[in-house]
Amino acid sequence: MKRKPAVAGKFYPSSPSKLAEQVGSYIRENAAKENVTGVVSPHAGLIYSGQVAGAVFSKIIFPHTFILIGPNHTGIGSPVSIMSSGEWQMPTGSLSIDEGLAKKIVKLSPVIQEDPMAHEMEHSLEVQLPFILYYSSVVRIVPVLMMYDSLETCRSVGEAIARAVADSEYPVTLIASSDMSHYVTDSAARAIDRKAIDRVLAVDPEGLYETVVKERISMCGFMPVTAMLFAARKLGAQKGELVKYMTSAEVSGDYDYVVGYAGMIIK
Repeated sequence: MKRKPAVAGKFYPSSPSKLAEQVGSYIRENAAKENVTGVVSPHAGLIYSGQVAGAVFSKIIFPHTFILIGPNHTGIGSPVSIMSSGEWQMPTGSLSIDEGLAKKIVKLSPVIQEDPMAHEMEHSLEVQLPFILYYSSVVRIVPVLMMYDSLETCRSVGEAIARAVADSEYPVTLIASSDMSHYVTDSAARAIDRKAIDRVLAVDPEGLYETVVKERISMCGFMPVTAMLFAARKLGAQKGELVKYMTSAEVSGDYDYVVGYAGMIIK
């Protein structure tokens, strides 16, 4: 099955040359690269969040496979859905799904269901791919989407993924796709986002979940990030690093009504 781009021409240019040029402008060519267990990367239109995503992908040594975990904005499909075969096409290339690893995750998880339809129109994972393709078209991917659910669902998903990764014979990196606060003032976003960021950097999935719920932080991918942190912790990760934080105000000039973007690595 070939999954075609859903938001080309909207979130990023549909022209291969223009997309490559835009992504290249966000890449930090001289960044020191390191092996990481997990990544948090935003998923807005590239003009808004591309600087943050570019900074993150510039810092990591690429694995054999990326497991991408993102929020399901469309409401289509299973509560936790995986696409375990085929390829994702983009203007600048295509990426094949790691079928063996995807199928292993499904076997290990009681909540992750095979559901390609859930992925057809969802943008949260798609907008990561231009940055991956900037560096490699041979790396494999495993796409997973999550709807809003419980802390225990995040734990179940994360621990199943961790078991599959631990059993793998090659390097695997986890990417959690999330934006931060939505539609508050710039100062409010920075203050409240810091509370969530601190829990991510502490590799504290329970703390992140509780903080987002208690503080009512409109972090759209907090469940994917929570699941990623459960997996990363089980795989031995001990600390995080904030690579870049910004808000949409830095692009739009509107400081009254912003979205926050944070790029982090977990190691």
